[in-house]
Amino acid sequence: MLSFTRAGVAPALIFRQSRMAYRSLADRSIAGRSMIDSGSSSEAAALETGPPTVPALKLDDFLPHRLNVLSSLVSQALTRVYGSHSIGIPEWRVLVTLGANGVMTGKAIGAQTHMHKTKVSRAVAQLEARKLISRRANPADLRESFLTLTVAGRSVYEELAPSARAFVERLFEVVQPGDRPAFDRAMHELTRRSAELVAEQEREKG
Repeated sequence: MLSFTRAGVAPALIFRQSRMAYRSLADRSIAGRSMIDSGSSSEAAALETGPPTVPALKLDDFLPHRLNVLSSLVSQALTRVYGSHSIGIPEWRVLVTLGANGVMTGKAIGAQTHMHKTKVSRAVAQLEARKLISRRANPADLRESFLTLTVAGRSVYEELAPSARAFVERLFEVVQPGDRPAFDRAMHELTRRSAELVAEQEREKG
């Protein structure tokens, strides 16, 4: 009887110990997963919020973007002035620049309008094809030509100039007369400073 009792007790004891070991292992596994989940949540929150020391950059408040949007909208609105002549913005700029200055080279037009030489060349070719400008070779440098408005080009310029001035007056209605001199000064200084930064960048390149 004694041996039978010991034989019966041993398996029951082993079973209870196994269950206790399994529960301990399960508890440790659950605790480990909780720590991992907590750590993942903390890392995700840190990634979402970002470094608190970096100030937010909002595009709508970014001055270069605001100036670009203004320029784009004004250019689109201005097409009502010259759109009836089926010319684009580059052609308009070349036409007006020649109308105000007379004879110029393509390089000089690019420098004054801040347009790339390729864009100037294309605009000149289109205006020349429509007989609005003419060119003659520069004897001192055969690589460039002198450009000028034809009679037809001068007629278009004189027709569009009053409408362009009226457009500016209408655009400026939202700026109080007393504020306009300050606005002009700010535009001049921003243009000058931007030119300095471009020159500085070019020097750094080489």
